Parts: sequence; structure tokens; C-alpha cells
Amino acid sequence: MNKQALIQQHHPDAIRKRLATPNKPQYISDAVLGGIDGCVTTFAVVAGVLGAGFSSSVALILGVANLIADGFSMAMSNYESVRAQHEYNNRLRLIEAEHVQQVPDGEREEIRQLFQAKGFDGATLNHIVDTLTQNQDVWIDTMLTEEHGVQKTLSNPKQSALTTFVAFILVGIMPLLPFLSTSLAPQQQFIFSAGIAAIMFFLIGMIKGLYVATPLFISGLRTLLTGGAAATLAFLTGYLLREVFGIG
Repeated sequence: MNKQALIQQHHPDAIRKRLATPNKPQYISDAVLGGIDGCVTTFAVVAGVLGAGFSSSVALILGVANLIADGFSMAMSNYESVRAQHEYNNRLRLIEAEHVQQVPDGEREEIRQLFQAKGFDGATLNHIVDTLTQNQDVWIDTMLTEEHGVQKTLSNPKQSALTTFVAFILVGIMPLLPFLSTSLAPQQQFIFSAGIAAIMFFLIGMIKGLYVATPLFISGLRTLLTGGAAATLAFLTGYLLREVFGIG
């Protein structure tokens, strides 16, 4: 972004408008997590099944079954995780509200020490303490953020779960598509599946790179290596078990 655009964004009116707009929760991390895990899950199943010497139809059936079951499980886990964070924050808010009511002097001292640690002192520090503790909601919000490190903007549990599930299914089904083709030999199906999985891993990594502002190629390559390692491990496990138990 050029300097002129930055200057415009930091004009008092632009700042006022931006700060007056409530922060929106982001769901890109849920999508990235669901996509990566979906692709790893299904291709790992495919690699493990074929490594064990089973047919393509078995790989397809187990892949779809794992896709649905693991996608739902992951979505529900994400839902419970986000919901637990909401409940934890609400519990802390109730505790801080009770402390403000019962020991206001002690809570004021906490505010004082928190901002003293930031370098404020004297009349400036006194003014900050007096200002923040005039409004109980502001007081409690400050304690939650500064003392407990609580985020003010949290994801919606249902939206997080839905985003995870959709990303898991959409990306995870891609490595299974070659197994729907009866015109391809099993080895060809596996090669196409591996290629699709590699592309998915790389694209997800690039999307993650856009979000965290890291080099796209490096981010894509890292995700590709992670997914590839999981798939290779699954294939080798299936192959070794086939040899151990003599599966034909």
C-alpha cells in the first residue's frame, strides 16, 4: 500500500469511521484448517488403502465414509471449542463484575498497576485510572483485555463449525474424484488423486499465505510438504501391514 493511501486511511474522519464500525469475526482460519484436514484425511485413507493392496472401490467407499464422519466430527469439535471460549469469557466477566462491586479499590489498583507497567505515571496515570473506572462496562472490558488477555471479537460457534465442515467436504472430496472414473486403471487413479491432493495442499497454503502475509510460494510449499508427509506415512503404514499380514 502506498503512502498516500495510508495517509488517507489515517485521516481523523477515516479513523473515526473505522473505529465506530464493530469488528467482524474472521473465519478464514476455520476454512484453512478444514480444507487442510479434509484433504489430508481423504488422501491418507486412499494412500493407506491402496498401500495395503485393496481395490479402488474400497478406497472410494472408505474415503467418502471418512470424509463425512471426520468432517462432522471436526466441525463439532470446532463448535465446542469456540463455544467454550464464549463461556469462559462470560465467566470471567461475571467474576470481574463481582470484584468491581465488592472490592472496587482493589480493582482500581489493578488498573493502576496494569497501566503503570505500560510506562504511565503521576497525574497522567491517575487520570487514566479515573477515566476507565467511571464506566463499569469499560472498566470490566479493560480488565478482561489487559489482565486476562481476552479477545473482544469472537467467532460465532455455529458459523465456525459450518465453515469448517464445508471446507472439509469441498477440499476433501477432490482426491476421491479420480476413483469415480471407471476408464482409469487403479495406478492411474492413484496418480491423479495424488496430483489433485498436491494442488489442493499448495492452493490452501497460498490462501493461508495471503491471510498471514507470508510469501505465497513458501506458504504453499510448506502446506504441500505437511500434507505429503501425512499421505506418505499412511501409504507406508498400509504397505507394511500388508506385508506383515500377507494380504494379497
